[in-house]
Amino acid sequence: EIERAGVVSAELEDARRKAEAAVRLARYYRDAVELSRRLTQWSKSLTGNRDFIICSGGSGGMMEAANRGATLARGKTIGLNIQLPEEQAVNSYVPHELAFNFHYFFMRKFWFVYLAKALVIFPGGFGTMDEFFEVVTLIQTKKPRKTMPVVLFGNEYWDEVIDFDAFVRWGTVSAEELDVFYKTDSVDDAYKYLVGKLEGLYTTPEGLEQIKLT
Repeated sequence: EIERAGVVSAELEDARRKAEAAVRLARYYRDAVELSRRLTQWSKSLTGNRDFIICSGGSGGMMEAANRGATLARGKTIGLNIQLPEEQAVNSYVPHELAFNFHYFFMRKFWFVYLAKALVIFPGGFGTMDEFFEVVTLIQTKKPRKTMPVVLFGNEYWDEVIDFDAFVRWGTVSAEELDVFYKTDSVDDAYKYLVGKLEGLYTTPEGLEQIKLT
């Protein structure tokens, strides 16, 4: 339609920009589905008090992808939705009994951090940035009593959006503090990293004590 129009209007240019962005993000949606599916299958293979359930923000986009992957693996999945001025519905992959609606962002984030054993952050907007920086700040300042692995997924996106090395160059963050998260662009790498961390943390007697504490 843009080519047929000859002269590109502002509206058509905006539509093209959004379409191109959607295409770039589509691969991350597929990766989120696949990573969630694999993690759910791994969790289902465990015995005893070791059940890791995929939990997302409950709405569309990458949140939907996480719930979708867990559903494909026939596992449980939780959605922590937020009430917004423009209604945000819970996606269809979250069962009614595991869909929770929050009015306040701070309370929603509290339950995310309180319940989480690991965190995977896919490309997102201001809300994603808010949650990411709050979580890494909590880990940096050793506020949680548990060890929580954090994966930042999508090198192309994150390298363009945030120059983490600039924090070090300006002296506002130490190089060691950047180790609070693991950045990758591979489902295989993310899966191996998370499973390795979770098995080390929660399949030993010491790890099971962490479950009781948190």
